[in-house]
Amino acid sequence: MSATPLRTLDAEEVAAELAGDEDGAWDTGAVRYGLDTFRIVYRTVDPHGRPTTASGLLALPRSGERRLRTVSFTHGTELSKDNVASVSHSVWDQAPALTYASAGFATVLPDYLGLGLGSGPHPWMDVPSETTAALDMLRASRAAATAQGRELRPEVLVTGFSQGASAALGLARSLQEGADGWFRLRAVAPISGAYAFHDAELPALLAGQTEPKASVIYTALTLVAFNRLHHLYDTPAQVFRAPYDHAVEGLLDGTHTGREVAAGTPDSIDALLTPRGRAMLAHPGGRLAAALRIADGVCTDWTPRVPIRLYYADGDEQAVTANTARCHAALRTRGVHAPPIDLGTPDYGGSRHLGSQQAGTAAVVRWFHGLR
Repeated sequence: MSATPLRTLDAEEVAAELAGDEDGAWDTGAVRYGLDTFRIVYRTVDPHGRPTTASGLLALPRSGERRLRTVSFTHGTELSKDNVASVSHSVWDQAPALTYASAGFATVLPDYLGLGLGSGPHPWMDVPSETTAALDMLRASRAAATAQGRELRPEVLVTGFSQGASAALGLARSLQEGADGWFRLRAVAPISGAYAFHDAELPALLAGQTEPKASVIYTALTLVAFNRLHHLYDTPAQVFRAPYDHAVEGLLDGTHTGREVAAGTPDSIDALLTPRGRAMLAHPGGRLAAALRIADGVCTDWTPRVPIRLYYADGDEQAVTANTARCHAALRTRGVHAPPIDLGTPDYGGSRHLGSQQAGTAAVVRWFHGLR
């Protein structure tokens, strides 16, 4: 629908921005070129297949190459509509685009539905709509690149972080299955995903094995976001204790910052959930169990036929490493060699989970460069 030019940076400016992140410098070893970024607004469909619009960021390297290798990067959980690459100016939100594009790749970052300039609430961890949003963003980016005299090559290198790790696998599966007549899958490299939400992540959240405030927010997100699509409860008071039953759904509407959500939620899951709410997550059944099977299907219901690596950080305090272990095991039973790559103990603003995006981006861009 539109492609709005945002920024033009030379290689030195890219390197300075990446190195100057106050929460932790990003690796600049792959920086070779300057780049141009564009905010893309495009047509797609909502979780029910109805027409809607979404936004994303396209970054094109100033490399002199007309035909460009393409990277799709799907981002991690963001609570505010403004904390995505197409509208944010923070280094955190921009860094993957800067890293891959300055290394010579056309880089496509969908905001997902309901974030950026998208309308309505964001359907968090809904892999089907993340997949269609990412695929349609690729199509829109191809048109936008053509208007700039560039061409996106058919082979897509797919990566993503945290929530976006599952989204990356969903997009990879779709491309491998021939969902688009032009684009096809070349390789996939998810980072620190919650691929075993039913069997690993939810039990870890409830058992206090993850960072307490993150546990509260992810637990609230699970109930609120899945209820919007699958009707898990009739009133918030059935699953959330007072006074949070009156506030949680509003806090998670995409208009509040992470700090506001943190301030408006309790410090423990026991203070957040009613017995019914805890039981619903401890023993998922019915619609919730069905939705979780779809989310976890990114590792269990297809057989990748391209190179794949599973990146994770030891001691991740948000996405427990059992997620990667279970995904690796599920793919191995299908005869897929998907080596888990331990990123060690990276730190970004005091978080190993966030640090894994930083370390993973540096590792993945090197791996993608070596694939021909």
